[in-house]
Amino acid sequence: MKVLVIGPGGREHAIVRSLLADPSVTEVHAAPGNAGIARDVTCHALNTTDPVAATALATELGVDLVVVGPEAPLAAGVADALREAGFDVFGPSQEAAKLEASKAFAKEVMAEAGVPTAMARVASTAEEAADALDAFGAPYVVKDDGLAAGKGVVVTSDRAEALAHAEACFAAGGTVVIEEFLDGPEVSVFVIADGTNAVALSPAQDFKRIFNEDEGPNTGGMGAYTPLPWLPAGFTEEVMERVALPTLRTMARRGTPFVGVLYCGLAVTSRGLRVIEFNARFGDPETQPVLSRLKTPLGRVLKAAARGELDTIEALSWDPRTAVGVVVASHGYPGTVRTGDVITGVEAAEALDAVSVFHAGTASNEAGELVSAGGRVLAVVALGEDLAAARAAAYEGVAAIDLPGSQHRTDIALKAANGEIVLGGAQGAVEQEAQEAQEAQRGFQTEVLELPGWRHIYSGKVRDLYEPEDASITDRVLVVASDRISAYDFVLSTEIPDKGAILTQLSLWWFEQLADVPNHVISTDVPEAVKGRAMVCKRLDMYPIECIARGYLTGSGLAEYNADGTVSGQELPAGLVDGSRLDPAIFTPSAKAEVGEHDENITYAQMVERVGESVSADLRELTLKVYSEAERIARERGVILADTKVEFGADPATGTITLGDEVLTPDSSRFWDAAEYEPGHAQPSFDKQFVRDWLTSAESGWEKASGEEPPALPADVVERTRARYVEAYERLTGRTFQA
Repeated sequence: MKVLVIGPGGREHAIVRSLLADPSVTEVHAAPGNAGIARDVTCHALNTTDPVAATALATELGVDLVVVGPEAPLAAGVADALREAGFDVFGPSQEAAKLEASKAFAKEVMAEAGVPTAMARVASTAEEAADALDAFGAPYVVKDDGLAAGKGVVVTSDRAEALAHAEACFAAGGTVVIEEFLDGPEVSVFVIADGTNAVALSPAQDFKRIFNEDEGPNTGGMGAYTPLPWLPAGFTEEVMERVALPTLRTMARRGTPFVGVLYCGLAVTSRGLRVIEFNARFGDPETQPVLSRLKTPLGRVLKAAARGELDTIEALSWDPRTAVGVVVASHGYPGTVRTGDVITGVEAAEALDAVSVFHAGTASNEAGELVSAGGRVLAVVALGEDLAAARAAAYEGVAAIDLPGSQHRTDIALKAANGEIVLGGAQGAVEQEAQEAQEAQRGFQTEVLELPGWRHIYSGKVRDLYEPEDASITDRVLVVASDRISAYDFVLSTEIPDKGAILTQLSLWWFEQLADVPNHVISTDVPEAVKGRAMVCKRLDMYPIECIARGYLTGSGLAEYNADGTVSGQELPAGLVDGSRLDPAIFTPSAKAEVGEHDENITYAQMVERVGESVSADLRELTLKVYSEAERIARERGVILADTKVEFGADPATGTITLGDEVLTPDSSRFWDAAEYEPGHAQPSFDKQFVRDWLTSAESGWEKASGEEPPALPADVVERTRARYVEAYERLTGRTFQA
């Protein structure tokens, strides 16, 4: 197999070296390459963003495979031209490469695919940028919505600096994406895709800032290491199931299948996995250490991907050692760099055991000397038995090289080697203790059950989630409804007997009535200890939106209407009163809150900013469909469904928007007795109103604004609330509740 690698940098040098190690690769060419690549293979002059020139070169060489390395030629459509000419190409089409070329496009695809990511807004004016900055707060994250070679991002606590970066992007004719800040360490995962199938490479971590301790401006990357010993078991599988595969399926559905490397830039936050960004190619400098560990012949893998045959290759094989890469950069980088400085000592560095030097910004001067020709000049990569050994060898290699005025970081992989990286989602004992104390103060005490075949993973206000103990089963969860009850953003210390079973049975009945709306229930075959109050459900990628349909004006909607005549930004007729019917019903979304926090009412436009136009429209349509059907069914039974709150997620296997969580219960919906309905005042409802009324009465002695935990509920309030839940179940279903 004869291969042409397009690109000039360290990433391409690493690809060339790996291809040369593949017995099936007989010849490698590079264009334009650099001085280091030219020492390994034949290089050819090429304008990498010229599709015609690239096609002509591939034709002249008669290559069997073209590997397009950098982002710029992909965005310019070079891969498209080569494919049209009949070449096997590893690299996405121009349309698919928009995942990197446009941050806004990537957010749209992630929203459609149900991929967890930071909330974001697109801004094209200073006013829009200022509004977005104020909405998310510090630290501010501002990204140039375009290709910026990894340096178009500003993360700062200085609002003026963030706004200045946005204005600089506007002045250059661009737009920006402003995001919420994601806590937790970052991880890079390269996913090789053939349009349908995909395989992940070893996760890596890179270092973007120029100086130690992540200080100074962003760069294209100052070093990287792999593997990451602090990642939890199953991390790569989670990335594939929740991020890569949903994205690839969505791209295929859009008619733009992705063939190449989907670079997943991730944050492991306190709220779980989140995507920071996608790139459409191998990342630099992570590629150098990642490919240094790959033992599977690279050429065969890339060829299979280019031909849509990834499912035919064997599982990837890896060197068990750790790889650490350190970048040597020119004087002045990442600002105005000095070039032309003579580089010596590269041969001495590569003579060291398990050390390789990959060239990025290098050239040869008239005297034939190796000189600097860019910002990032070299990447020194070493393999070692552990992080400490690999770091020591890499820095020994750096020390052997002389480049006047050069700079490099001395802390690449240091925190990992010292065991100092703590995951937000995998808290240390002190953090866990603090969280439990905080939850206890709010009356939130979770009973973790020992259930055969299941392990506890999460507790919400009133439900607990368990996942299979068998780590190979990743598509389902056990949802257990507790007897806990919440009010005014507190989970009360008193439970309501049988509440979990009542609401579970009512949800299951509603799922039966709404059979034409996809739902998440797989089975009711659950452990004996939770029988009747648990369901085995699909593990959905939940959308961060509470979807609310209102057919009657009351509650928070009435308060908003009385203030300005609107509900969630929708203008309503004048003269409405408490209990007025809204015909047609309206859709009013809210942003989901964490335990102990209140959901935030948002407009439809704000929802679009969070999950995209296409998903927002589908969620609105499905919510109103659920309400319309349920309102009709309830009315036939003498019950008015005033409003309801439902949640949806994307089915990871199909991408289908799927109804999840509980549905149409007294905890998520407002039911009134049709015989007692009379507009103009609050209607008695089949819910926990007895609880709310008692808590706000003088008898309870509790002040809502105090911030203190509410007192225990009296026995009569508990019994009347239970009876109201049972009445709702029996009126709606026509069945007798069996405890």
